[in-house]
Amino acid sequence: MNLSKIDIKEFEKHNYFATKDLVDVINAAMFLHKPLLIEGPAGTGKTYLAKTLSKLLQKELIRLQCHEGIDEDKAIYEWNYKKQLLSIQNEKNEKDLFTEEYLIERPILQSIKNDNCVFLVDEVDRSDEEFEALLLEVLAENQVTIPELGTIVGKGSNLTILTSNATRELSEALRRRCIYFYLDYPSVEIETKVILNNVNSISEDKAKKYSLFSAFLRKLNLNKPPSLIETVEWVKYNHENNYDQLDSNIGILIKDNEDQATYTEKIKQDNEFKN
Repeated sequence: MNLSKIDIKEFEKHNYFATKDLVDVINAAMFLHKPLLIEGPAGTGKTYLAKTLSKLLQKELIRLQCHEGIDEDKAIYEWNYKKQLLSIQNEKNEKDLFTEEYLIERPILQSIKNDNCVFLVDEVDRSDEEFEALLLEVLAENQVTIPELGTIVGKGSNLTILTSNATRELSEALRRRCIYFYLDYPSVEIETKVILNNVNSISEDKAKKYSLFSAFLRKLNLNKPPSLIETVEWVKYNHENNYDQLDSNIGILIKDNEDQATYTEKIKQDNEFKN
């Protein structure tokens, strides 16, 4: 396989059903050596995409899980102060305590020093704007600056993927440094393929009915629309335990009390209309 360009069929071999538009934007990011920002609702397969790419491209996956308050100590590097202190106590001669011997590498630095990886910055929207500023040098130049050691420049052909659930607006500076793709909930056709691939002995007709039902729910303006993974779990349980009614065990799929009430009211209204 030519690693400089990926085909849809390569994704299918790894059980990921991508659209042509998504594959095109991934190829563009690889060709241009630019980070790829994947934004969209939770549960649409953004993280799984990065995992699939690491297998497909035969690259190590390095993952940075973002959260509120994350800083350079957790994301880039920190000094091993305990080891430095022990060194001071044990060494009779003066020793440089700010060398790589005392450096604890976090995911960003690990990715820069790795010459063959997929670097996943997961849920970047959970971090704050100050952390985004830390990312800019990495995204633009594939390098980080450590005051005591200088600038460390990456030399590998790594692929950087940022994911966002769009819980807050990301800065223009970050967006300008990335190629962008909005990954929405899958089409009925793709979700049917995913169900067929993950649920044993289910027919295509039945898988499509489940996919249509999930698509119907996602149009109800729910607080927490069902994700692709939740749909697969729901179908697998219902099918393998012989639940014939389409909306059996709805709690696997709809995990919010208001959402369940919205669904119940919608069904009630539809039944009244039919009668």
